Amino acid sequence: MIELENDIVKTLKTIYDPEIPVDIFELGLIYEIRINDDRFVDIDMTLTSPNCPVAETLPKEVEDKVKAMDEISDCKVHIVFDPPWDKDMMSEEAKLELGFL
Repeated sequence: MIELENDIVKTLKTIYDPEIPVDIFELGLIYEIRINDDRFVDIDMTLTSPNCPVAETLPKEVEDKVKAMDEISDCKVHIVFDPPWDKDMMSEEAKLELGFL
């Protein structure tokens, strides 16, 4: 399952917040990835703000791209705002890209 989770992360790294030139995984928007024995994937993710302009489209893009993976039976994205996202959740790579380091 570790290899499958790594493949999911690779897929997530192809999805970008349109307002920020960093992928959603490096931004720290993905809180948890759960894979059951049937290869159903549950993803807890957040948005940079509750009023994010891509609140309708970004979670669907995540679902669709993960669902399209050959190894996955289905995917459901859950939007959570606890804990609230802040820039400290970004990877060092994302902080460097955005000039925070």
